Amino acid sequence: MGKHEHHDIEAGKQYPSQMEDPQMRWGFIRKVYSILTLQLLLTVVIASIVVVTPRINQFFHTRNGLIVYIVIAVCTIIIALLMSLFMHRHPLNMIMLGLFTVAFALIVGVSCVFSKGKIIFEASILTSIIVVSLTLFTFWAAKQGYDFNFLGPFLFCALILILVFSIIQLFFPMGSLVRMIISFVVALIYCGFIIYDTDNLIKRCSYDEYVMAAAMLYIDMIQLFIAILQILGILDD
Repeated sequence: MGKHEHHDIEAGKQYPSQMEDPQMRWGFIRKVYSILTLQLLLTVVIASIVVVTPRINQFFHTRNGLIVYIVIAVCTIIIALLMSLFMHRHPLNMIMLGLFTVAFALIVGVSCVFSKGKIIFEASILTSIIVVSLTLFTFWAAKQGYDFNFLGPFLFCALILILVFSIIQLFFPMGSLVRMIISFVVALIYCGFIIYDTDNLIKRCSYDEYVMAAAMLYIDMIQLFIAILQILGILDD
């Protein structure tokens, strides 16, 4: 693609009713995806260290490892809340995002510890294909005038229901079939979130919300990966 063609694409509107400067919005989108790429690379590095380092790998198979995992999960939620409070304060917002990514990467690493290498690879490929496909679809749909803002309430309600079912599953195990169904529904929900958050990135996020925009897409992608990992793990058993 030549320089002039690239400029023509960025000069065009992302959606028909766009009133802002398209080039400024493209700049914002590039910034968000640059941050997201760094987050994903950091996640791959940290998760790989957790999986391939024997001591760390074995530690998370123990009771103490489970306790540490729970502590990391709680810390991730706390950091996410702090990040939302300081998302407009640079560089504090980037520091919080970095800490959040490290904590979430550890959770991904622990999830991978209990999976075979083949399953991890397959889940990574499937997640990549789905994310790229949904992202391209959302950009195309926005260009055609479609809007996905209506998905927000439905996705939120679905997520709450899944959380309730997951908590019940912890205390009253329902077998591998129910776990696979829950994981499949979670994967569908986060596919919806990828479309919803990408649509917000294109149309509604303000230019100073780049940290939150990157964090939301990162969460969507990682949760989709974990759900697919669980589905493939159950099918492989």
